[in-house]
Amino acid sequence: MPFSEGTPRTRERRLSVNPFYGPANPLGDMAEAPPTHRLPDPPMAPATAHQLVRDELMLDGNARLNLATFVTTWMEPEAGILMAECRDKNMIDKDEYPRTAELERRCVAMLADLWNAPDPATAVGCSTTGSSEACMLAGMALKRRWAKRNADRYPGARPNLVMGVNVQVCWDKFCNFWEVEARLVPMEGERFHLDPQAAAELCDENTIGVVGILGSTFDGSYEPIADLCAALDALQERTGLDVPVHVDGASGAMVAPFLDEDLVWDFRLPRVASINTSGHKYGLVYPGVGWALWRDAEALPEELVFRVNYLGGDMPTFALNFSRPGAQVVAQYYTFLRLGRQGYRAVQQAARDVATELAGRVEALGDFRLLTRGDELPVFAFTTAPDVTAYDVFDVSRRLRESGWLVPAYTFPANREDLSVLRVVCRNGFSADLAELLAQDLERLLPDLRRQPRPLTEDRGAATSFHH
Repeated sequence: MPFSEGTPRTRERRLSVNPFYGPANPLGDMAEAPPTHRLPDPPMAPATAHQLVRDELMLDGNARLNLATFVTTWMEPEAGILMAECRDKNMIDKDEYPRTAELERRCVAMLADLWNAPDPATAVGCSTTGSSEACMLAGMALKRRWAKRNADRYPGARPNLVMGVNVQVCWDKFCNFWEVEARLVPMEGERFHLDPQAAAELCDENTIGVVGILGSTFDGSYEPIADLCAALDALQERTGLDVPVHVDGASGAMVAPFLDEDLVWDFRLPRVASINTSGHKYGLVYPGVGWALWRDAEALPEELVFRVNYLGGDMPTFALNFSRPGAQVVAQYYTFLRLGRQGYRAVQQAARDVATELAGRVEALGDFRLLTRGDELPVFAFTTAPDVTAYDVFDVSRRLRESGWLVPAYTFPANREDLSVLRVVCRNGFSADLAELLAQDLERLLPDLRRQPRPLTEDRGAATSFHH
């Protein structure tokens, strides 16, 4: 969440209250103009407070047109009703809300089966507030396992974690917060994610694990998890180093099982110790819910697990957050029941079809070069063609915002800082009809963009809605 650094004095002001907001008497019932950064002294009518907040939120972008976010922006009304009925249930109170806790357990079991755990009945896992917390938990487990194996050297030796430079920012946070050295495999040429052999070469006796990304946020591509495991197998044969793999499947772990069933990336690979996903991304649930699973109890050190009474028995919990609503977990279980494997396959295939079709439309315009085509994650990235000099991707992003589209433009990281791209995320709810409208708006902008004397966007940070 954003970190507030205080409110400048110049921004302090009062809200303007329309006389019609008075619930009965427009004058007598009208509240005085409340301050924006201090608690108002008197209370106001609920209808007035509701209207003031709603007026300000009108200036937010339309979530359905936000092609920067991976987060679910549409669910069925029935799911919304269930969430409203469960928003007052504290997920941490397992003994007070045993049925909600049971639905969480069922979701973990369903995911363990989906991800081919050796024995889904013994796989351990938990819900989280999202993939960022799930990654933190997985990283903690990797570090603790490494520390136990190296008790004679730790804390003197500094642990490290190997990953591609394209990882989500939560992994940088993990390394910072838990004092782990981040060893990053840079991008090279047209390879925009981790190289298995390069990752293996960065490993040593202090490596707690390697992170593989099933669906890079930069371009939507899958990292080669099986090849990564094979490279680490070879490393173990040469050196004896046994390095586990965590799969960050924030998006892809809810796409590949349905659309890429022959792709081996999950617990079928013995080296994969843990997997996370975002239920609120391609898990098709409103934010915020994520999931973290370990292949068995041995992969999650027991001392990290806290236990509470559950129906007179023992209920293990593993979390960074404490109180949070059970609504999203209930919504995840509803969605699992509602869709099943066939329904998820249909929804994800529809999203991939929209992505690949739209990518083809963009390429056919002639001004752009595709980096990916939406045939892995339903996500594709593209940049301007080499002969386009009148405008850049930041100009395109800025102009599309004028029509309500939020299409992020950003520069790639180390070794490819020369490459700036646009990225389109196709989610459930972004239909073929909406994709057609986006393609038409983009085509309509091109004549104006081509007439520019040069790229016009000076503040590239303000031109994009992409914040990883």
